[in-house]
Parts: sequence; structure tokens; C-alpha cells
Amino acid sequence: MPLAVYVLGLGIFTQGTSEFMLSGLLPDMAHDLGVSIPDAGLLISAFAIGMVIGAPLLAVATLNWPRRTALAALQAVFIAAHVAGALAPGYGVLFATRVISALAYAGFWGVAVATAVALVPANAKGKAVAVVASGLTLATIVGVPAGTMLSQTSGWRAAFWGVAALTLVSLLCSLTAVPGGKGAADEQRTVRSELRAMARPQLWLSYAVTAFAFGAVIVTFSYLATLLTDVTGLSEGWVPVILALFGVGGLIGMVIGGKVAELYPIRTLVLAMGTLVVASALLAVTAQNTVATVVLVFVLGLAGYVTNPVLQSRVFVVAPGAPTLVGATNTSAFNVGNTLAPAFGGMVISAGFGYASVAWVGAALGALALVGALWAGRLQYRTPRPSGVVAHSAARQEAPAAPAATRH
Repeated sequence: MPLAVYVLGLGIFTQGTSEFMLSGLLPDMAHDLGVSIPDAGLLISAFAIGMVIGAPLLAVATLNWPRRTALAALQAVFIAAHVAGALAPGYGVLFATRVISALAYAGFWGVAVATAVALVPANAKGKAVAVVASGLTLATIVGVPAGTMLSQTSGWRAAFWGVAALTLVSLLCSLTAVPGGKGAADEQRTVRSELRAMARPQLWLSYAVTAFAFGAVIVTFSYLATLLTDVTGLSEGWVPVILALFGVGGLIGMVIGGKVAELYPIRTLVLAMGTLVVASALLAVTAQNTVATVVLVFVLGLAGYVTNPVLQSRVFVVAPGAPTLVGATNTSAFNVGNTLAPAFGGMVISAGFGYASVAWVGAALGALALVGALWAGRLQYRTPRPSGVVAHSAARQEAPAAPAATRH
């Protein structure tokens, strides 16, 4: 695997830490800024919404830039926004910096994934995506707890300074490791040609599966700390341990997903979503049992994130003629799930069904993702294949020309 792919994963790690670290900073931020906890929580929503909007917009804006230039520029904007956030005199300025940070981060996601899949041969694209995306999993295991500890000892602004410093290191690594220049394929890319290449029902079905699948995971994760203390009865000291266990499951899932994404994409999605549905339903009815809850949290992380390499790499196979926009739009799809699923969870809690009910929401969203995956499999295997195509390889079934179209 090229060094540049790991450097891209480092970029996702540094910026992904900022995406999730506010959950541990909200009380201090609310007190310092003189706002309520719910108002402080809107800073998380602002980031998610910025991700949804920013991914395709920034992909279009940087479409014909050399990818190293685009990656460095987006990271520079992210750093500047975090410096401004650390110095923010009030809530309004901080809110604006969160939106700007999300826009830059979303753009980086789209360009980073497109760059990673362009640097490796066709049979390694899933592994490359897994390496890049594992940066986000490591952020939940290492970055978020570290940011919380830094906030507790030095204030929430120190966490922002820390993210800015780490992202600067990542930027310098990107300038060193990511190839510069533009290949012939890059010169031919236009917004119109990529949009035309995206006009495929399979692609938009994949986006729907992405939103439902990630939403099924994040809805339970969003309320997991409260579920553990209020329903399972664990002390607050155990919460970081269980959250880290979820992250370990996710990391293992990423590794497995990276190995099977190219060979068995549909089977991976179906098995993982089926497992996620069952695990979510079991958690909803056994949340008061400590042992069962701990085991199921690990399974949720594993089943939820084993799909990530498939969901990330499959869109490039389905629409190889739009290597930048398909990845950017997929980032938006992830964040649609990240935005709407916690809102659905909040609705069932507000309706009086309790914190364990969010697992039922996860099961329902997982079931929708499972139906979408089965439908995608039906469409895939009904598509005539050229002679000589290996039957078990979804990438070769769907797009025999993918390697030439995506290599830059």
C-alpha cells in the first residue's frame, strides 16, 4: 500500500477527531459561552450539515485541481477555522467556524478517497479505502478521549488548538507523500462528464444503503453513554471503556471489510446488516443486562463498520467515470445518516419510550439498508456480464473498464 494512502488516513484521523470530540466538550463549552447544553449541541449538528453540503460543493470547486493541491488547501482552511474557533469570543463565531471546518473536512474526505483509489490497482481499492476510513475509527478510539482529557485539564479551547496542530502535521505529510501534478485522466474531467457518469440507478441505491447503514450504527452510538448509565446501570467511569470497545469492534470491522470489499461486496453488506439488525434488537430488550450490553456494543461496532470499505469503494465501481463526485456525494450520504438518525432517536426518547428504544430505531434503519443491499444484489446479478469475467468479483461484473477509468 503506498505511503500516501496512510497519510490520507492520518488526515482523516486529525480532522475526524474534531468531528466527534464535541460530545465530551459540551458542558465546558456551554458554561464558557453562556449558552444551554442543547444550544451547544447544535454545534454538532452544524458540523454534520456542513459535511452534507460541503462534500459535493467542494468536490466541484476543486475538480480540476491537482489532488495534492486540493488536499493541502482544504486542510489549510480546516486549520484556520480551528484557530478561529479556539479564539472565538462568542457562540456565533464558533458556530460559523464549525460550519467552515465541516465544509473543508467534507471536501478533504471526497478528494482523499478518490486519490486513494487512484493510487492502487483495482484489486486493492477496498483495502485503500479501509486504510483511509480507519483514520476516523482511530479518532473515536484515541483522538476523542484525548481531546476530552485535554479539555478537562486545559479547557475546551486547548482541544481546538490540539486538532489544529495535528492537522498541520498532516498537511505537511500530504505535501511530502501525495503525488503532485495531473495525469491525462485528470485533465479530461469536467463537472458535466462526472454528472453524466453518475446517472445510474445502482449508484443512487448505493447512496441510500450508505445513509441507512451508517444511520443504523450512529443512532445507538449517539445515545450510548446515557443508555449505559441510565439503563444498564454502569458508572460513568465505565463509559469511556465501553465506547473504546465499540471503537475496537469498528477497527476490526474495517480490517475485515477491507479484505472482502472487492470480492464479496453484496454478501458483506447483507451479512453485516443482518447482524446489525439482530444485535440492535437484542440490545433494545437486554439493555439492563451488563454482560449482554457489553458484548452487543462490540458487535455493533464490528458489524457497523465492516460495511464501510464496501460502501466507500463500491460507488467507484458502479460509476467509474466520476471518480471525484461519486466519493464526495457518498460522504454526504454518510452524513445524511449521521444527521437524521440521532434526530429519530431523540424523537422516540421524547415520546417516552426510553433510551433503549434508540436501538429499535437502529434495527429499523438496518432493515432498510438490508433491503437495499438485497435489491442491489438482484440488480447486479441480473446485469449481463462480458465473457471471461470472474463470477465472484463484483468489481469485474459491474465495470470491466474500472481500472483504466480510475487510474491517474
